[in-house]
Amino acid sequence: MSHAIQERPTAVAARPGSLSHARLPRWTPLAVAAGSVAAGAGIGLAAGWHSKVQWGLIAALLFVLVTFTVTTKVEGRRQAKDRVATSLVWVCFVLAVIPLLSLGWVTISKGAQVLDFYFLTHSMNGVLDTEAGGGVYHALLGTIEQVAIATVIAAPIGLLTAVYLVEYGGGKLAQAVTFFVDVMTGIPSIVAGLFVLATWNLMLGFGPSGFAGAMALAILMMPVVVRSTEEMLKLVPNELREASLALGIPKWRTILKVVLPTAIGGITTGVMLAVARITGETAPVLLLVFGTKLINPNPFEGAQSSLPLYVYEQYAVGTDAAVARAWAAALVLIAFVMILNMVARGIARWKAPKTGR
Repeated sequence: MSHAIQERPTAVAARPGSLSHARLPRWTPLAVAAGSVAAGAGIGLAAGWHSKVQWGLIAALLFVLVTFTVTTKVEGRRQAKDRVATSLVWVCFVLAVIPLLSLGWVTISKGAQVLDFYFLTHSMNGVLDTEAGGGVYHALLGTIEQVAIATVIAAPIGLLTAVYLVEYGGGKLAQAVTFFVDVMTGIPSIVAGLFVLATWNLMLGFGPSGFAGAMALAILMMPVVVRSTEEMLKLVPNELREASLALGIPKWRTILKVVLPTAIGGITTGVMLAVARITGETAPVLLLVFGTKLINPNPFEGAQSSLPLYVYEQYAVGTDAAVARAWAAALVLIAFVMILNMVARGIARWKAPKTGR
């Protein structure tokens, strides 16, 4: 009679140099983070430090050190270096997010006290800066008009410049254009305002207007549009261009019907980001638009206001009512920029090439 011999599986200890090694539980980073925060707060209280920033820096340092020590002892030095790099990334992320969340919370808590339908639909006409009341309608209207005009000016020029650099450029002219685009990217906003002030206002004799401010904003917007569009066009595969040209389609039509539709999502996102970048500019508006308490729907004649300039003017008054209006206008400005970014995300997702079958 034959008997089947079955052997029980036995646990084999990991030998040095084998691929098997001990692993920390998944909850270890959270436990180390919680312990580091508690230890940082305890050290800060014991030392008499009242600044929460000091507590946070101590907690971040403890988090990295404890993570390296524990991982080295359990998983080895090589894995510890990997976890330390991950921990540093998380620490930098938290340090960047905390001021942003703090700014958002302060702006919402202070701006919501004044922000209502009346504030959005009335101007400061007939209201003293030291008194309560008034609204932001004239500044919101000015911002929308100035940003829209700047976009109409800058977006086509930036798009055509990027198309030239990517599809046609290659000589000295393209190098010169690239150089000037790089220079324009780093110029301060006050320089753009002074340029328009010297040419449009002083040399040509035009007065303050929303259009003058829009031209300065367009100068700031153009290099951002050029750079973002240029990068999006470079991502379009050359095979698409070659297939279109192989069918005998002219190059200009290939760019118009193949290249631009493929990159339209990224181009739209870049334009919206450029719009968000110029929406908060104050210096060109202060020089060229001057600001007013009245509603001026004509951007080509007379002084206008804008949301950044309104915030600056109200905060400079210093009274409780004026500062409250400044916080509310800042909240409106943040909401305006967020709406633009969400629109850009939606358009980019809508126009993105479909990869599925």
